[in-house]
Amino acid sequence: MPPLLPGNPDAEPTANDAWLRSWEDRTPDGIAPAGGAVADQAAPAARPGEAGALCPVDRLPRRRRNQMCIGIIALGLLNYLVYTLTYAALGGDAHNGHRAVLVQANGKRVSQYYIRGHFLHSLDGYERVVSRATWLYSYIHSISVPLTSGAMLISMLVLARPHILATMRGGFFSGQTFVTAFGTIIVLATAGATFMIAWNFVVALTSG
Repeated sequence: MPPLLPGNPDAEPTANDAWLRSWEDRTPDGIAPAGGAVADQAAPAARPGEAGALCPVDRLPRRRRNQMCIGIIALGLLNYLVYTLTYAALGGDAHNGHRAVLVQANGKRVSQYYIRGHFLHSLDGYERVVSRATWLYSYIHSISVPLTSGAMLISMLVLARPHILATMRGGFFSGQTFVTAFGTIIVLATAGATFMIAWNFVVALTSG
């Protein structure tokens, strides 16, 4: 196999190349190689011509930013694990259930709260009556799941961002465009899912 042709040595490096190279020249997590002493390095400066950092997260030192992202990912996974265990223990959640208003013989209106778990017992699920406190907790926990899931995805994107920028350099579109577009999709999807569940919660709580 013939050797690959080297790039043009006389070509002037662009501002983008210099900015991205500053990421590649840094050691992982700010750890200095063999006898060096690099402590909690800050992110590289903004590209020439830009008023500030390319992304707000670049204003944080790299190690601190990575620790925050890892912490958010861990909390998100823990929240999802607790939700799954609670779902299994209760046999469902309030989002899949409903609230019913019953009129007693004396004319008094009483609310009953139901949870339902799809596919746990049957395709349609199995309903059971729970207390108001349990129903409220279950519904609020359901609202938190898309929020923490979106935060996890954004944190993963922040951790992968330097590698995406370096890998997609010189491609059809820039790595920063990809990161911005993907991050925007995550934010919109998270906001939409959270709004829908929260709206259903308000309707179920105030109807009847």
